[in-house]
Amino acid sequence: MHVHSAFGDWFPGGREIILPLFIANGVTGVRDMGGDLPVLFAWRKQIAAGEIIGPRMVVSGPMLDGYLPNNKLRFPSSIPVTTPASAVAAVDSLKDQGADFIKVQSVIPHDSYLAAAAEAHKQGLPIVGHVPDAVRITEVVAAGQKSIEHLMGIFEGCSTEEDKFIKGEGDLKLMLSTQDPQKCETLIKLLAQSQTWQVPTLTWQRGGTFLDQRDLKHQPLDKYVPAYWRDVTWRRFTDQMMPGLLHDPLPLRQQYFARNLQVVGTMHRAGVPFLAGTDTAPGVYIMPGFSLHDELANFVESGFTPMEALQTATSNPAKFLGMANSGSIEAGQTADLVLLGANPLDNIHNTQKIEAVIANGRLFDRAELDHILAQVEVYAKQQK
Repeated sequence: MHVHSAFGDWFPGGREIILPLFIANGVTGVRDMGGDLPVLFAWRKQIAAGEIIGPRMVVSGPMLDGYLPNNKLRFPSSIPVTTPASAVAAVDSLKDQGADFIKVQSVIPHDSYLAAAAEAHKQGLPIVGHVPDAVRITEVVAAGQKSIEHLMGIFEGCSTEEDKFIKGEGDLKLMLSTQDPQKCETLIKLLAQSQTWQVPTLTWQRGGTFLDQRDLKHQPLDKYVPAYWRDVTWRRFTDQMMPGLLHDPLPLRQQYFARNLQVVGTMHRAGVPFLAGTDTAPGVYIMPGFSLHDELANFVESGFTPMEALQTATSNPAKFLGMANSGSIEAGQTADLVLLGANPLDNIHNTQKIEAVIANGRLFDRAELDHILAQVEVYAKQQK
């Protein structure tokens, strides 16, 4: 429920690598959270016609974001939004182009965000995404944002120093040392009452928080990675993230990630609804398909039962997207199924023991899935 598969020129080979890796891992549907609409629409058509292998897709198209101090946009597949009028125009344009929903990024200004949310509502489009830097999480809930990604705004909203974070003056140490249990309880109640969906992307969070601790030279899934992803896009990300990361000592980051797991469990027990997403492929070595299985394990680590973890990737997305004919196994439902060789309710890691995948009624047995993986490997090697 959080992927980027056609993201400007950052991940060449999306059609030949990202899409088939989803199917090979039993991911039969994705929510693309920022991408190039013409490309995604063409893929969607080809997938439906059986011309290429890939999942069903719901897509936002380009993300609404503000300019960085250097007058550049942070990411490809973005629309610059600097005023309420430009926010309204961006939403209307995406509606006209056929986007399924609106995605907001971090640097969108406060008034522009509120204008975008109001216009999306008017146009009947769900608005989802980040809690922008200049916006409080309570305002995002009040604006009717349907899902919040990466647990954004939660720790700031639980802090007695929330104002400092809104002004861009906070850091990790301040955040962790100013958590107010009472404030947090009130916020979590609000998220449960409003049924504001959470996509915590814990796999992405863990990968980024401990990027300096990971052995990026010896990644088991490296054979599926084109050189450009590794040497250009992910290196750029790593170079950007490292200074900020190393500013915070490892014990502080360990405490922060433990709090992520803890707050996910607390919110879940309070009735806040959850979806599984990983922010693949932008996360460094957060691999399409494979990373979703890691995310299910993260949910179990947070205190979900294996069944509840599975629901974050099956019936919960169906409910979120209003797709009543999917998300469960019964007569009359869409034929998107994964057949496992061991029971995931006994051990969530058994979701990786895939015997067969049925995507849109087409059966891929284990031999075919292995063939898909072999083809991806060959293609990745050929890419410069």
